[in-house]
Amino acid sequence: MMDFKQAQNDMHTSYVGGATGILVSGLVWCMAGTAALLYSNEISMLALFFGGMFIHPLAMLLSKILKRSGSHQLENPLGKLALESTIILFVGLFIAFAVAKIQTQWFYPIMLLIIGVRYLIFNTLYGNKTYWVLGAILMFSGMLCILMGYSFVVGAFIGGITELLFSVVIFKQTRALDLKITSQVK
Repeated sequence: MMDFKQAQNDMHTSYVGGATGILVSGLVWCMAGTAALLYSNEISMLALFFGGMFIHPLAMLLSKILKRSGSHQLENPLGKLALESTIILFVGLFIAFAVAKIQTQWFYPIMLLIIGVRYLIFNTLYGNKTYWVLGAILMFSGMLCILMGYSFVVGAFIGGITELLFSVVIFKQTRALDLKITSQVK
């Protein structure tokens, strides 16, 4: 049976500390924002929904390209937490789509809040407190978008740009941790 630290290390190693998922997610948010600018709010919401379906598979592929397994060990108990935390997304999407029928501009702020909450769990998955910062920034941004009455597209680009920036941070942290582990092994 894997202990907790081994489980986190397996998740970290398999998924490049989660950076590949954040990168792909950030690109999906930006794609959805661009769809709002070029087409319509409805197309934008659908772009986030359908694009979101490809985040995990593309993150796995990118992890493999970066010479990682792209999947955790079957006996890793944190794999269940990762899957269970996905339920937060489905509930959030339902709420965001329902509220968008009444107040369209709140779709992305609600999604920022939901995704922010989900990222708080990633500290447990990867053992990296940076996820608390990412989650807090996204949640604060979602609240700010609602309180300030920002236009529909603003939240999409806040989510996308924030995730793209944090993907760079986590890629760098992962590389530094990998180098530290490699030097300890030698």
